[in-house]
Amino acid sequence: METTTLLWIVSALLLITGFAGLLLPALPGVLLIFAGLVFAAWAEGFAYIGWGTLTILGVLTVAAYIIDFLAGLLGAKRFGAGKYGIIGAAIGTVVGLVFGLPGIIIGPFIGAVLGELYAQKDLQSASTAGFGVWIGMAIGIAARIAVAFVMVGVFLLARFV
Repeated sequence: METTTLLWIVSALLLITGFAGLLLPALPGVLLIFAGLVFAAWAEGFAYIGWGTLTILGVLTVAAYIIDFLAGLLGAKRFGAGKYGIIGAAIGTVVGLVFGLPGIIIGPFIGAVLGELYAQKDLQSASTAGFGVWIGMAIGIAARIAVAFVMVGVFLLARFV
């Protein structure tokens, strides 16, 4: 198999997996998309995509993770989650991965609620904090998706314009 063809195949697989990873926290979606775009540039010998574009894509990749982290944290904080609620949400996320998609969705909420209950908060406050974690996660996912499409847009503009 020719090297260029192999690079295009790897690029396509990374991009497909990366877009799936935008919704599944077990996969580093934005990072895989970045890698897929690098492989696509490599497949063309970096003739159209240079270091400047790759640097922009790298900065966007890092920005996506920072935005995602801050969205979750600020969502939890905004709805009253304390230190234990945030720690509980993180543990709930990890434990939830074992149970697939339902665990990924429910795990952070249950973790935040249990963390808040551990911190002696009442059930209403703990549930509100858990809801805040969900809101933060949704905003983080939306931000990851938006940045991923911006990355693809930057790549396509650099490639075809």
